[in-house]
Amino acid sequence: MSLLRPRDVLGHVHDITPEFLAARGLRGLLLDLDNTLIPYGSYEERADVMAWAADLRRAGIRLYLLSNATGRRARFWLDKLGFEGVGMAGKPNPRAFRQALGKLGLPPYQVGMVGDQVFTDVLGGNLAGMHTILVHPLADNALPHTRVTRKLERAVLKRYGHDWRA
Repeated sequence: MSLLRPRDVLGHVHDITPEFLAARGLRGLLLDLDNTLIPYGSYEERADVMAWAADLRRAGIRLYLLSNATGRRARFWLDKLGFEGVGMAGKPNPRAFRQALGKLGLPPYQVGMVGDQVFTDVLGGNLAGMHTILVHPLADNALPHTRVTRKLERAVLKRYGHDWRA
């Protein structure tokens, strides 16, 4: 399998349910923040995402935020989401993923990496031996370098049969 190929491609994190995870043998998730859970740069309350995360936690799913956002931004959202994590993670560096897996206390094959970017979330998750889940970005307001990589991502995804209009 290519290191750039996600195992699952979904429209939104809400598509990830306890049943979806159980069918794949997953007991934990590493979650990206910007444009995965919350639109990039937003500090607007997202009751739907908080309820989704709470539902997963009640079902026994372990959650951990693994974000390249600033530590301050990550802490703001972690306080609201109710689980642990880090900002400035350095994705796709496999070390960041191994450290996060250690915090969850689960082996890589029982953890899904959920994110909106192929070259950080999918690549890093695959390098760490995890089940990768790519979701459509919530907004098209990313940093300039992210906008450039989105074009490359579309080419990669098209190769695997996904025709995204991001």
